[in-house]
Amino acid sequence: MQLYKDEVEAVKALQQKFVDFKNEIKKVIYGQEDVIKELLIGIFSGGHCLLIGVPGLAKTLLINTISEVLGLKYKRIQFTPDLMPSDIIGTEILDENRKFKFIQGPIFANIILADEINRTPPKTQSALLEAMQEKAVTAAGTRYKLDNPFFVLATQNPIEQEGTYPLPEAQLDRFMFNLWLDYPSFDEEVDIVKNTTTNKIVKVSNIISAEEILYFQELIRKIPINDNVLKYAVKLVTLTRPGTKYAHNYATQYLSWGAGPRASQYLVIGAKAHAAITCKYSPDIEDIRTVAFSILRHRIVRNYKAVAENISVDDIIAKLLKE
Repeated sequence: MQLYKDEVEAVKALQQKFVDFKNEIKKVIYGQEDVIKELLIGIFSGGHCLLIGVPGLAKTLLINTISEVLGLKYKRIQFTPDLMPSDIIGTEILDENRKFKFIQGPIFANIILADEINRTPPKTQSALLEAMQEKAVTAAGTRYKLDNPFFVLATQNPIEQEGTYPLPEAQLDRFMFNLWLDYPSFDEEVDIVKNTTTNKIVKVSNIISAEEILYFQELIRKIPINDNVLKYAVKLVTLTRPGTKYAHNYATQYLSWGAGPRASQYLVIGAKAHAAITCKYSPDIEDIRTVAFSILRHRIVRNYKAVAENISVDDIIAKLLKE
């Protein structure tokens, strides 16, 4: 599939699509510039994203808006304690001929909004594991391929712990980005209140097709990367592994577990995507550093000493980047 005459033109087209994408989202979402940028990097990289923020920060609205701009098949799954794996994957029923027929669940879409993903038990959370990694699901011994492109965009509330189930590390690792949404600035909140307390109706336009998304995902993987930048990404990840040969003293002191090889892969892919949207034809170390926090923060586990001394995961990542 060749949509552009060469890859230089394709990178310029991707940068323009990114700008158009942001402009459409800004019609509905005010502020959250960094979160929007990293969400779009995740989409163009073919990765899944976990959005964490207190209620009222428009996490669900942001994902709904992105799905409208993408114009892809979209399903929302509201995660609750009584949700079953079959409610996500689908189930077999007896048809009129008394033969089993598989009825597809909401997982058979291009974009899945897993709303409040930590409200459902591990058995149901695990129904997403195969889909997120293999882009396929297995039901009653039969494997079904999911449509491409396929993204899981999940939301989570960090302050309410009653009736929630922490995501297992294996599932967290399948998310490319862990995005923290903070409160808006004063001026942004004024804009939010001004524009959402009237009868004004805003419509966003579909600006990209599934074919273009797949093309850009393939294009990003083709972008060359210098060995020194690639080694920087791998070195950064190995610094997080306490008790190993390359571990940083700070990691050994404050971490009980470090990031795995998937972090290195995502750092390189994320850096390539960031380079492309800023119209560079090869990523540099600064691109790695830009995406490092969102890729590493859910892959490293603090020990009791870090918790006792109130040292956050982001503090540890910042220290490793500084070194």
